[in-house]
Amino acid sequence: MTNTAPVVFIHGLWLHASSWQPWADRFAREGYQPLTPGWPGDSATVAESRENPESVAGYGVDDVVDHYAAIIAGLPSSPILIGHSFGGMIAQKLLAQDLAVAAVAIDAAQIKGVLPLPLSALRSTLPVFKNPANKHKAVTLTAEQFRYAFGNALSEAESAALYQRWAIPAPGRPLFEAAAANFNPHASTKVDTRNSSRGPLLLISGGKDHTVPESVVRATLAQYRHSEAVTDIIDFPDRGHSLIIDDRWPEVAATVLDWLRRQSL
Repeated sequence: MTNTAPVVFIHGLWLHASSWQPWADRFAREGYQPLTPGWPGDSATVAESRENPESVAGYGVDDVVDHYAAIIAGLPSSPILIGHSFGGMIAQKLLAQDLAVAAVAIDAAQIKGVLPLPLSALRSTLPVFKNPANKHKAVTLTAEQFRYAFGNALSEAESAALYQRWAIPAPGRPLFEAAAANFNPHASTKVDTRNSSRGPLLLISGGKDHTVPESVVRATLAQYRHSEAVTDIIDFPDRGHSLIIDDRWPEVAATVLDWLRRQSL
């Protein structure tokens, strides 16, 4: 079946937008029209991003949402959104604003109202939170920190290779915003989870994810209990936060494509 729907891929912290290229190629072969735009301030390549880390400093969740909303406004039709980590949160916010026909949120960062904060998640984000000044700076993970946060379910060699290929500096502000969300009535991570007119949403979790553990994703699912819109969840029990970029990413991509077909998208 040929499907000409636009698909906008949204990356999260510490991965460059080009990390979605294998997915974009796969979706193009299926007839979709994929786009892989970066966050505001992102450089064109991984190398340039590493050379100019402060170009992303200071951007918060609302800035990123507005950035992608502007991209969506320029498309010929409402897109499907596929986001990873903070990109998964952004996808949920845009879907709740009826700016997309469907969304897939993979290992999505916690939205306002999600309470679980496992120790592994705290350790994964410690490189940012150890210095309050990082709220206004860009933060770079070391290869060791990347292995804990992304590559813990992989061999050391594969984690190191992914770090070298895709890892870039990320703004610290979104993490501070997420951490304070449940104390802020106007939190930027707030999502209209009661919207029953929105398109379908798929949440995906990795059972070994240190950064966004399965408990966080299931708590996110519970936030949608008052919506009549389709909200599904799929777990990959043996996968970590790297599940969209490691050597088994095609399995996740195939699962997403199957789900989209079931939604007639």
